[in-house]
Amino acid sequence: MRRATEVMYRSYSLTRAGGPGACVPASICNHAATSLAAGIGVDVFEHNRRAWNRQSTSGECRWSEPVAPTVTRAAARGDWSLILTPTRAVPRDWFGDVRGARVLCLASGGGQQAPVLAAAGARVTSFDASEEQLAKDTLVAERDGLALATVRGDMADLSCFAAGAFDLIFHPVSNVFARDVVSVWQECHRVLSPGGRLLSGFMNPDFFLFDHDAIEQGAALEAKFPLPFSDIEDLPAGQREARIAAGEPMEFSHSLDTQIGGQLAAGFVIAGFYEDRWDDQATPLNALMPTSMATLAIRTAESARSAAPPG
Repeated sequence: MRRATEVMYRSYSLTRAGGPGACVPASICNHAATSLAAGIGVDVFEHNRRAWNRQSTSGECRWSEPVAPTVTRAAARGDWSLILTPTRAVPRDWFGDVRGARVLCLASGGGQQAPVLAAAGARVTSFDASEEQLAKDTLVAERDGLALATVRGDMADLSCFAAGAFDLIFHPVSNVFARDVVSVWQECHRVLSPGGRLLSGFMNPDFFLFDHDAIEQGAALEAKFPLPFSDIEDLPAGQREARIAAGEPMEFSHSLDTQIGGQLAAGFVIAGFYEDRWDDQATPLNALMPTSMATLAIRTAESARSAAPPG
């Protein structure tokens, strides 16, 4: 199935690293009880957590393949790059100097981004919904002697972290699995220090105009669904129930108003932007349009002051 899931990499997990080579088992960030999706009796967060656990252990998910020791050794020498979207490397100047920086890898488990940033000298916490994805980060950290903390939880609820706890958040394409992306941006703003950076990847909303199940069966490329799209509200009941029964993650498209406008409303300044394509094998839409995009957002000192409580 050529759905957005194949473009994603997600994870949540926290651990306080005691020093070089220290790796603490994942703790759990309290997750407020989620209301069941209307009419279908599914807790989306828990369903997607289990779905990603299955994908992570399947041996078939690109975003669950831990990096090799050669990658972390190169990162320790300053030779590294990361992706927020399927193929295009993030500009290095988006990161600033990561040495000693407090970095939150948000919904980014899988043994890929977090270990590379830790090897590059950052003080990394990997936060993800899937304990299996977090376990991949722990595996690489223990294998390569890296200090890495992991925490499991909901990307829209970072209440286990103090305000201003991080200098940089690395958030690759993953909010497609969150029903409420505005809360994600608000929480990111809260836990970043003034001047902190939020690096985010997300799907092109237009990707969700199309029925990718039907396209795989040879149907024409034609718009079918309204935007913003929701697997819960917009899929025909039989198709939705089959997806749930198969353990596939539930997806939500979001609008540019909530993706980019939501960051601005949360108090960020957008300082960088690019689009990315996938490949023709992944989706025929690749020949027609970029399928994902990325932003660099800065929490300014002014927005930090305006967000502070009175008194």
